[in-house]
Amino acid sequence: MASTIETKAPPVLTIGSLVDRAAELGGGGIVMPDARASAAEFALLTRTMARRLVAAGVTHGERVGLLNTDRIDSLAILFGAMRIGAVPVPVNARYKARELSYVVDNAGMRTLILDPEFTPLLADATLPASCQVLVGLDTPSFVAGAESVTEAELARIEERVQPDDSAIILYTSGTTSSPKGCVYVHRGMTTQAFNYGTALDLSAADRFWTPLPLFHVAGLVTLLSTIAARCPLVHVGRHFVPNVALEMLERERCTLAFPAFETIWLAVQNEPGFADADLGALRLVIAVGSPGTLRISQERLPSVPQVSSFGSTECGGFVSIGRPTDPLETRLTTNGSAFPGSELRVVDPETGEDLPPNTPGEILMRGPARFVRYHEEPELTAQTIDPEGWFHSGDLGRLDEEGRLSFVGRIKDMLKVGGENVAAAEIETYLLGHPACEIVQVVGAPDARYVEVAAAFVQLTPGQTATEEELIEFCLGSIATFKVPRYVRFVDEWPMSGTKIQKFQLRERIAAELEAAGITEAPKLRAR
Repeated sequence: MASTIETKAPPVLTIGSLVDRAAELGGGGIVMPDARASAAEFALLTRTMARRLVAAGVTHGERVGLLNTDRIDSLAILFGAMRIGAVPVPVNARYKARELSYVVDNAGMRTLILDPEFTPLLADATLPASCQVLVGLDTPSFVAGAESVTEAELARIEERVQPDDSAIILYTSGTTSSPKGCVYVHRGMTTQAFNYGTALDLSAADRFWTPLPLFHVAGLVTLLSTIAARCPLVHVGRHFVPNVALEMLERERCTLAFPAFETIWLAVQNEPGFADADLGALRLVIAVGSPGTLRISQERLPSVPQVSSFGSTECGGFVSIGRPTDPLETRLTTNGSAFPGSELRVVDPETGEDLPPNTPGEILMRGPARFVRYHEEPELTAQTIDPEGWFHSGDLGRLDEEGRLSFVGRIKDMLKVGGENVAAAEIETYLLGHPACEIVQVVGAPDARYVEVAAAFVQLTPGQTATEEELIEFCLGSIATFKVPRYVRFVDEWPMSGTKIQKFQLRERIAAELEAAGITEAPKLRAR
């Protein structure tokens, strides 16, 4: 399918003009389970929300917190803020009062807008007196405010917004530490939208499905890419319900599916109706996971190529993506090559020297899609973005001879077992070779003898059973004994941060369990 979008973003594009461009050219829009809006209707709604914000006293450069569920009007308030040069700060809908207080303070919010269902958080949150709180998008005073701001006045305000102005602050998931606010400018976000479309060959004929929350960078950039390509975004809405997600994929004749995370896509594929669903319009699935999990997903939908991608909140959501024409094993084991306009390197974390192909090292990224700084964190920014503009990700990966990236794991996701370095991802991949293992997460458990040992948390494949002893026995003799998990725990639900499993909570869980049981040293294993 030939692409019908530009290969490069116009050099002076802002988010507001991107939305208006789609409205003028036609096509696209947003589809949710209970509502839909054309590109023109969405553009009009963003202008209405922008006028309400101006009437509420929101000004250029001001941070506006948004704690909303995923709905069309909540997206419109986010885009409306960017239209007037304010800086929206989407808040993770899973946050508790302590986390909300942290983000409001860290971002320096002057305004916080939240849906009524989140008001109980305010009772326990500590918010500065300087932050005005607006509950709901349809309160009479907020709605009436739009009438006091004319379209001409709004146009004058929008004219002040420049491509290199701050557009949005997106907070990292906080899977390893406190969330950090990544500041993006309009130019970077719009450039990434076009580059993403180019990488996927998006056209107005496509229909792009995703369940990713739209406070998440990958979900937001996916929306921006559909606006740039003028194709509809099909989104599951405020709550991810697997059977509803599957029904939308089928009903809307979606051509691309971006479930992203294994916990999401496997839930859809485990639906009883999946095998009989008509997904013949699909041309591509984008999913991230270990090779074992990706193989399971591809086998369940063999007619549609599945590719993987790599990215982070700091990288505009994506740095690399696979090609559907690559061989199956390549698609299962690599995350593809760099996006248009972006560069990738893999270096020795200690020396900073580039490493030969297929040698694991730290992943570095550079390009227009990169965030510009951590909000109010100049020292951390300087530590993370070097003078040549390379973002040091803290992730381990390797590049093959053709420049394809393979993600290995977090540098901090390395276990130190009796002095031996062990990559959690290696153990996870091996365990996924067992038919009963559907999702595996490996963390370090404290140990008096080895400092730490591997502990595996496992979600079983539906209809399969396994025991701790069986999975440990599965590993013995096939991987080095020091890599074999000493503990296996079975789970039905994962501690999540939006879309990512929070490994630190799993580490805390196994450590607390062992401490409560008085266990200081893991059982000895019988080496083969």
